[in-house]
This record gives sequence, structure tokens and C-alpha cells, in this order.
Amino acid sequence: MEIIKLNAKPRQETGKGAARSLRRAGRIPGVLYGGDIETKPLSVGIQELERMFNNPKFTRGLINLVGGDGGNKPRTVMIKECQQDPVKDHYLHIDFYEIKMDQKLATMVPVTTTGTSKGVEEGGILQIIRRELEVYCLPANIPEQIEIDISELDVGDSVHVSELQVAEGVEIPYEADFTILTVVSPKMEEPEEEVVEEEALEEGEEGAEGAEGEESESSEESGE
Repeated sequence: MEIIKLNAKPRQETGKGAARSLRRAGRIPGVLYGGDIETKPLSVGIQELERMFNNPKFTRGLINLVGGDGGNKPRTVMIKECQQDPVKDHYLHIDFYEIKMDQKLATMVPVTTTGTSKGVEEGGILQIIRRELEVYCLPANIPEQIEIDISELDVGDSVHVSELQVAEGVEIPYEADFTILTVVSPKMEEPEEEVVEEEALEEGEEGAEGAEGEESESSEESGE
């Protein structure tokens, strides 16, 4: 299995001012931790990071990080967190976590579908409830995706986590047998609202007529 390489540089200065200077220079601050090392501040080039994200070989999320600890030995890591500016969408900070290839880990894997559901062809709607699932396995066994064939699903059918077939050595931990996706019938919201409005209008008219009748009866009684 090929693992993407990413170059990093040790970072001596910390704080907001140093972080802004790094970003102006085309780099973002980060840290490397986990495994048998102490937390080490570092920085990575923004362009190189973006190329890595766009590389189709990065689907498993494994990285050979070089230089982050001050040496030339690659360390196999995963991105634990990547912070971005919510307005400008710029990278702000990145955390790398060192992993061991002979130790199992938990990570999230995307859910994809194949085929066309019979229920969808008949007008139903496919609802994907879980777009990612947690898997537990060795780093080399991390699947690129969890593929679900929906061809035989009719309206009202669902796929639960217990029904999934995954490769040997891969586990999907779960306590409850939750639904991953389902095919539902289209909702008829607008007609229902129209019915409610018509019923409310009819009730209002009946109430008004009843009130008028009571007023006329009261007038006759007071006249007597």
C-alpha cells in the first residue's frame, strides 16, 4: 500500500504572531504527537498540503511525515484535526498523530452506494443517514470506502450496520443496530397543508355562523 509523503519543518516560535507570519509565508502551523515522541511543533507548506488532499491515493488518510521531528526518518501519521477559517476557508492549524502499522486503530471511512434502487425508480427517495462509519483495524487494512449495493432496495427498505459485509480483519464496532440508509416514499406536504387550511377555514365559517345564530337568539330573548 502506497502512503503519501508530506514534508514538514520543526517550528521554534509559537503564539498568534508567529502563526500569522507562517501563513503569510505560505505555511501553516501544526503539531506532531503520539507514539513514542513528545509533542513537537512544526509547519507544513499550504500548497503541498492541498496537493496531498487532492491526490486520489490519499483515500486511506495515511501520511509519511518527513522532517516534523527534526530528523529525516519518515513517521507514519494521520491527521487528527485540521482547523480552517469558517469565513475565508483558509487553513489555520493541523494536528498529526503518529500511528504504528502493527497496532489496530479506529478511524472513519466514507459510505458509498452502487446501483439504482428499485424504490427510487418508482419515485422513492434514498436517504443516507450515516455518510461515514467507524472501522477498527490495522492501518494497512483501512478500506477506502464502505460500498453498499442498493439495487434491490424497495420503498420502505433499509440497510442496518449488522448487514454489512467487510473485509477480513476489519471491524465495525457498534452497540445498537443502527440504520445506515433507507428508501422512503415522497412526502406530500403541500396537499396536507392545503387540507388543514381548508378544514380550518370551514371550522371558522361554522363558528361564525354559530355565533351569529346565538346573537340573534339573544336579541330575540332580550326583546321579549
